[in-house]
Amino acid sequence: MSRNIQLPKVSARRSFVLFSVVLVAFVIETQLTQYLQTDLGYRQPFFIFYLVHSSFAIIFPCHLLYLTLTTKYSTAALFNGLTIALANHLTPNLSRAPTTFPRFQFLRLILALTFGLTYPGLLWFISISLAPLSDVTAIWNTNAFFAYLMTFRFKWEPRKFFAVSLATVGVLIVVYGGSTAPASDARSSLEERKAAGSAKPIVGDLLTLIASVGYALYQVLYKKYAALPSDPELRAEAEYEHLPTSEEVQYEASDVALASGDDAVYPPPFGLHPNLLTSAIGLCTLSVLWIFIPILHHIGAEPFLLPGNLKIIFTIVGIALSGVVFNAGFMVLLGVWGPIITSVGNLLTIVLVSISDVLWGAGVEAVTLGSVVGCSVIVAAFGVLVYDMLDKRRQITGPTD
Repeated sequence: MSRNIQLPKVSARRSFVLFSVVLVAFVIETQLTQYLQTDLGYRQPFFIFYLVHSSFAIIFPCHLLYLTLTTKYSTAALFNGLTIALANHLTPNLSRAPTTFPRFQFLRLILALTFGLTYPGLLWFISISLAPLSDVTAIWNTNAFFAYLMTFRFKWEPRKFFAVSLATVGVLIVVYGGSTAPASDARSSLEERKAAGSAKPIVGDLLTLIASVGYALYQVLYKKYAALPSDPELRAEAEYEHLPTSEEVQYEASDVALASGDDAVYPPPFGLHPNLLTSAIGLCTLSVLWIFIPILHHIGAEPFLLPGNLKIIFTIVGIALSGVVFNAGFMVLLGVWGPIITSVGNLLTIVLVSISDVLWGAGVEAVTLGSVVGCSVIVAAFGVLVYDMLDKRRQITGPTD
C-alpha cells in the first residue's frame, strides 16, 4: 500500500507567525495563572490544572478537521494510518501485522503519559502562586538541558557537558539570587524578614526545579516509548531532516490489517500522532483525575470552591485556551523547525515573561541581580549548545548560504 501525502505548504513567514503565537500563548497562560491565584484569590491549583489539561482533548479533533479541510484525504484514511502506526509501534515483536488494535497497550501508554505529564504540570501550577514569574519560567525552561543530560549515553561531548553545567549554574543563581523578600520595616529582624518574604519564593523555585527535571524525564521517556520512528526528532542524531513543506513525499506502508477497506495515510502526517496522544491525555485527565478533587476537599488539602464570578470563569477559560494553543502549536513547530525550537522557544519565554512581569506584575521590583545574571547564564549555555549543533550539521552538510 502506498500513498502520496502532500502537506500544506508552510512558508517561513507563517512559521514565524506561528512561533510568535506560541510564545505569546505561553506568556498569557503564565500571567493569567498568576493573576487568577494572586489578584483574584482563586487558589485551586489542582482544579485549575484539571480543567486546563482536560482541555487538551480538543487538540486532535481540531488537527484532524484541519487536515480533512486542507488535504484530499478522508477522515477514515487518516484514522487508518494512525491505527497502523500505533499497532506496529505498540506490538514491535510480532512477526506479522496485528489483526486487532492493541487496546491494552495503548491504554497503558496513555495512563503512563498522563502521570508523567501530570506530576510536573501540577507542580508548575502550584509554584506559580509562590515564586516570581521570571524565576518559575527560567527554571522550568531548563528542562531541555536536563533532557540532554539524561540522554547522554555513548560518547563524551565536552561542549554539551559544559552547556548543561552552565545551565545548572544559571538555575542555582536564579533560585538563590532571584528570590527576594519584599521591603519590610527596619525594626524587623533578619529572621522575621526571611520568614515573611523569602520562604514562599524559595519553595516555589524548588518545586519548579523538581517539575523541570520531571518534565525532562517525561520528554526522554516519550521519545523512547511513545514517539513513532518516523518522527523527525528520532532520526539520526548527526543530521536533522526537516519536515517537507513544499514537496510531495512518497510513503510506503507494509501490509497491515485494517478495520475497514479504506486506504490509509501512512505514516500519518507529522503532528497527528503526538496530538492524538495529547488529546488522549486530556481525555484520561478528564475521566480519571476528577476523583482527586473530592479527596483533596475531604482531607482539607484543597477545599473545593466553584468560581464565584464571571471574571474568574473567563480567566480559567483563557488559561485553558492558551494552554491548548501552546501545546498544539509547539508540536507543529517541532515538525517544521526541528528540536532546536524547544530550547529557542523556552529561552525566549524567559525574556517575555520577565518583561510582562515588570509591565503587569510586580514592576521593577521583580527584577533582581540574581534573576538577570541567572537568565543570562542560561542563555549563554543555550548559545553553546546551538553552536555545537550547528557545527555538527555544517560538518555533514557543508557550509550553507
